[in-house]
Amino acid sequence: MKDLKLPFLQKLALALISIVILGYIAVIGKTILSPLFFAFIMSLLFVQFANFLERYLRFSRAVSSLFSLLLMAAMMAGIIYFFTVQLSDFVNDFPQLQRQFTKTLHSLQLWISHTFNVNFAMQMDYLNQGLDKLVNSSGAIIGFTFSMFTSTGAFVVFSILFFIFILNYRRTFYSFIISVFEEKHSAKVQEIVSEIQRIIKQYIIGLFIQIIIVSILTSVLLTLLHVKYALLLGVLTGLLNVIPYIGIIFSCLIACLISFATGGDKTLFVLVGYVAIHAVDANITLPLVVGSKVKINAFFTFLGLLVGEAVWGISGMFLSIPFLAILKIIFERIDGLKPWGQLLGEGNTGRARKKYKITKNIILEEKE
Repeated sequence: MKDLKLPFLQKLALALISIVILGYIAVIGKTILSPLFFAFIMSLLFVQFANFLERYLRFSRAVSSLFSLLLMAAMMAGIIYFFTVQLSDFVNDFPQLQRQFTKTLHSLQLWISHTFNVNFAMQMDYLNQGLDKLVNSSGAIIGFTFSMFTSTGAFVVFSILFFIFILNYRRTFYSFIISVFEEKHSAKVQEIVSEIQRIIKQYIIGLFIQIIIVSILTSVLLTLLHVKYALLLGVLTGLLNVIPYIGIIFSCLIACLISFATGGDKTLFVLVGYVAIHAVDANITLPLVVGSKVKINAFFTFLGLLVGEAVWGISGMFLSIPFLAILKIIFERIDGLKPWGQLLGEGNTGRARKKYKITKNIILEEKE
């Protein structure tokens, strides 16, 4: 059977129609598809652990899947427990923070009034209205931040079930994917599946390392600046940093707000420190631990975040980058779709990888 060749406009029209149909399916199937994709990503991370249990400890496939689930659940429970303890301390100190914030803001108003000769009464009325709205919404902001790391009951239950099923039937799914294509394409399909597994695993492990590094840098920065809840803000920054651009901005605003509420004299240094940490993370940490294979250009990264949030909410923002990375891998290995893969990427495929010389014998090199 000959391959069907169509003009570019017809291909584009079919592509757009397919995107609309898939987008509609993603919206109406959010309750199922969102935890399914999350479970798929996590199963790629734990598949080697399950293989180790089966190969060397002679566990059955069901038992190895259960142990993998318990390990993932322990990691998630540790994160939730940490934020529960830290946020409980924050809630207890919230009235004091509110009073301190009001006092600090009043001092700022006096300085503005004396320095710029702004009418103090009008300034007070305007800023007090803004202060009331800000303080009243602070609890909602913290609650929203905490809710980003806790899922609904349905999402958790479906994710657990899908995670177990994917690990338990992974060989069946793999055989189906290989056999559903023609034999002449089997080698290409196997290459794509293996590359997706390798790259996504590298991406997720790299993200964990990136979260740890950013959390440590931020915690040290805030500790040196004597900002209260430095550890909480540091870990929060590391986790939110998973969301490109938006996460670091949101966490920086929270840190500046708390710094201002507890004194205000180091808020500018907090802002500068966050900018410096983001620069180090984007130009050194990210290329070293994540690599360029999953590197999506800034335009499609931002577009993916917006579309992910519109389709699947907060979980869509976290899952949009791995989804784009999988698309990029598939596009780059199919002749007719290579231009789309290049469109998603950075476009600097011929540039040399960065190297950082730590000592004479230790040299860090950017991942592919």
